Amino acid sequence: MEKALLVYTTFPDIEVAERLGRELVAGKLAACVNLIPGMRAIYAWKGAVETGQEVVGIVKTREGLGEKVRAFLRAKHPYETPIVLFLPVAGGDAQTLDWLIAETAAP
Repeated sequence: MEKALLVYTTFPDIEVAERLGRELVAGKLAACVNLIPGMRAIYAWKGAVETGQEVVGIVKTREGLGEKVRAFLRAKHPYETPIVLFLPVAGGDAQTLDWLIAETAAP
């Protein structure tokens, strides 16, 4: 069975996060996208230290879709350089993994 994959990303606001999250799930690129608003970020950008509010997105998908999720986020994300980090999943509940794989299967 194919392994699960979590993709960590951030969004500038909840509206963008919800829109892109819905597109990922509707397009079967993700079984679920968890959105965590209210994150305060301190980050280096083009030689300066910046701060801002963001929404964390955790995309639940499978390894075989990782590059498609990355390409989707690069194409549709408003950031010049969106954060896209793959977090491999080591194990997990069998029913959860079955659900994730089933929900991301091609129609």
